Amino acid sequence: MLLEKIDIIDKRYNEIYQTIGNPDIIADQKKYIQLNKELKELSKLVEKGKLYKDAIEQKKEAEKYLNTSDDQDMIDMAKEQLDASKDSINILGEEIKIMLIPKDPDDSKNVVIEIRAGTGGDEASIFAGDLYRMYTKFAQDRKWKIIVVDTSEGTAGGFKEVIFEIIGDDVYGVLKYESGVHRVQRVPQTETQGRVHTSAATVMVLPEAEEFDVEVNMSEVRVDYFCSSGPGGQSVNTTYSAVRLTHEPTGVVAQCQDQKSQHKNKEKAMRVLRSRLYEIELNKRMESDSQKRNELVKSGDRSAKIRTYNYPQGRVTDHRIGLTLYDLPKILDGDVSKLIDEIQLFINTERLKEAGEV
Repeated sequence: MLLEKIDIIDKRYNEIYQTIGNPDIIADQKKYIQLNKELKELSKLVEKGKLYKDAIEQKKEAEKYLNTSDDQDMIDMAKEQLDASKDSINILGEEIKIMLIPKDPDDSKNVVIEIRAGTGGDEASIFAGDLYRMYTKFAQDRKWKIIVVDTSEGTAGGFKEVIFEIIGDDVYGVLKYESGVHRVQRVPQTETQGRVHTSAATVMVLPEAEEFDVEVNMSEVRVDYFCSSGPGGQSVNTTYSAVRLTHEPTGVVAQCQDQKSQHKNKEKAMRVLRSRLYEIELNKRMESDSQKRNELVKSGDRSAKIRTYNYPQGRVTDHRIGLTLYDLPKILDGDVSKLIDEIQLFINTERLKEAGEV
């Protein structure tokens, strides 16, 4: 059964490989980009499938020696090869099953991340800054590129709001389950009596929409230019380089004041606007499938928490899968992969159950 699926993948890979150089395909940029992405995804499966087929051949070869050889050394070697090939078949088979789970087409996209301070005043802003540092450290470790779009700094540090892009391979597929309310329990820097307070910050991870994904009619977008400002509204730029875009049909707003160039700020704001409009369309499409819908929590209300960071106990708890890790300093220093890997493992296992593979 698995071999049949691998053969189908091989066939599809060869079809794309042979047609992607066709001048008609190259002329259709949308089609060309889609096929390139599919080819890249399939190449991983083709490579894994080849290893799986090789392991099956090695198993057959070892069994043949065991059935025909009288040489004890050859028999011993064949037994070792048989055990090794069986292990490889099992491991590769499980990996291929997971890879065959239908992927979210947005998984390969870059992301726009918005972190907003929620419940907790100054402490929530400081925590939003901690989360920003955690995700940027995680991205840097993976050699992903980080571009700050817009910031609103907190009065005691951190951010009331920070919006940034992360660019790299399969960024959305890795980070999409980080969307939601993150809660922190600790003694605030401003607390003199040493009492533990609870604060919250909202993280929203949006797949970065490309021009092909959503068409924006610029006649429906109001463009406002204003002076960039620092904390407390202090003007840090006397030129009108900051840009605010308002999509009038939906009321969606995006702005950027990070660059000195008006043109660059407009470009960044446009990417955010496009991604927010794309998110609206995604939510509409996913409405009918609550199982697959990834709800993006937009409130800083602590009751809608997905994860708690508890400083007194040094623990991080992900409430969706009931996972608790006592490694808070490392996680906040960017080692988020142990949480992300467990969430992805849980989701993949559930999907395999649905597909009847486990």
